[in-house]
Amino acid sequence: MEYITTTLGNLIHSTAFFSLTWGNIVMIAVACVFLYLAIGKEFEPLLLVPIAFGMLLVNIFPDIMIAPENASNGVGGLLHYFYLMDEWSILPSLIFLGVGAMTDFGPLIANPKSFLLGAAAQFGIFVAYLGAMAMGFSDKAAAAIAIIGGADGPTSIFLAGKLSQTSIMGPIAVAAYSYMSLVPIIQPPIMRLLTTEKERAIKMEQLRYVSQLEKILFPIIVTIVICLILPTVAPLVGMLMLGNLFRECGVTKQLTETASNALMYITVILLGTSVGASTSAEAFLNWDTIKIVILGLAAFCFGTAAGVLLGKLMCVITHGKVNPLIGSAGVSAVPMAARVSQREGAKADPTNYLLMHAMGPNVAGVIGTAVAAGTFMAIFGV
Repeated sequence: MEYITTTLGNLIHSTAFFSLTWGNIVMIAVACVFLYLAIGKEFEPLLLVPIAFGMLLVNIFPDIMIAPENASNGVGGLLHYFYLMDEWSILPSLIFLGVGAMTDFGPLIANPKSFLLGAAAQFGIFVAYLGAMAMGFSDKAAAAIAIIGGADGPTSIFLAGKLSQTSIMGPIAVAAYSYMSLVPIIQPPIMRLLTTEKERAIKMEQLRYVSQLEKILFPIIVTIVICLILPTVAPLVGMLMLGNLFRECGVTKQLTETASNALMYITVILLGTSVGASTSAEAFLNWDTIKIVILGLAAFCFGTAAGVLLGKLMCVITHGKVNPLIGSAGVSAVPMAARVSQREGAKADPTNYLLMHAMGPNVAGVIGTAVAAGTFMAIFGV
């Protein structure tokens, strides 16, 4: 009888119920909300489902993220090894490879002025940097937090790792990916606030034809120019442009398909679950995390507003030939931000088609955020 009692007691105490804290319960609830948004509302499910599930796992079984040196058997948790690939910049770089293979850079080549809109949308990054410094974060931590304003999860992870800010990498990554997923909710009110109905209804001229030679030369030239000026961003910009070269050169169909499909989705699974698993209650529920979330949101809103305002200025200069809505696509959320520009334009005029025009600033924003990250690394001598 004593044996049965002891065995049952051991079984009961081996469950997670006895180790759950109120913080764990809160984070499990947050994970369930994220899953609802991803599955029920279809807010970027490819990102939110693995992130939310990683969050769920680590708050039920924390040892899934334990480092080998802290484990009783000397073997680390499964998601710990996934997370190491985040810290080593492997997964962010592979994401950029996939994005490059999936994205048509033609609209940016056809309308180089889009680079200005992409640059303007990075304004929020530097506003958040100053704000983070004012809130008491160190200069490197402030830079890692500020990059959230580009709505670019891989670059946020990349910069946090390079600046040795792994202690806050989890909140930064979750904030960045959350805002990427919530682009359709966050951006439209800002866009409508800063534009008139007449401006939103502006139809833009069809973009010129871009030859295959231009599309092949573009990633090569961009890689040479940016990596010579900011060599530290070669892992991101280089992989982005390599993926795009696969797409455009016409002789690497198999590599394009692999980078944009199988490899991309495997990387998303590994990165998403590991990012979610960095949000244990102990690491996530504190004032620094709340500050990071607020600063990231402020950066994203300022970036969106700056892009729209420059779009309005370009509209005036060109005598109404530029729809200001495409400026909001200057953040790095590809192609979500461009789709939001298209949707808001179609609300003003159902015959308005802005998607390809918005893709120019959107692609420029991806490059611009990487350049902003490289600038921070250059400032800190990394």
